[in-house]
Amino acid sequence: MNPKSELTESNYKRIAIINWALSVPLLLIFAWPYFFLSELLFINKMLSFPGSILFGLPFMLTILHGHVTMALGAAHRHHYYSWLSDYPLSYGLLFHFVIISTRFRLILFFLSMIIILIGYYIS
Repeated sequence: MNPKSELTESNYKRIAIINWALSVPLLLIFAWPYFFLSELLFINKMLSFPGSILFGLPFMLTILHGHVTMALGAAHRHHYYSWLSDYPLSYGLLFHFVIISTRFRLILFFLSMIIILIGYYIS
């Protein structure tokens, strides 16, 4: 592999560290509208906090997946995700191949919508 290539382990580590650093701020940015709506609807905090996290996660994961795509290109991002699978308890913890799938992100989004509906009917 060419040392100037973007397909090096040092570049993968850089991308992983940037993704980890961006994950919490992005999650907070995307979770606060759900939490604010929960406050307006007088939904219990026991439901609004997990619902906010479930609502923010798909958007956060989409942005981070887009970051990987922009850094490596759509044709090479699978190399990065296969590299992550070699480090499941460190770099790859948050970015398992199931987590980056669109189906999983949609399930999280709809679960958050179900939680807000349940909270609305309970309160």
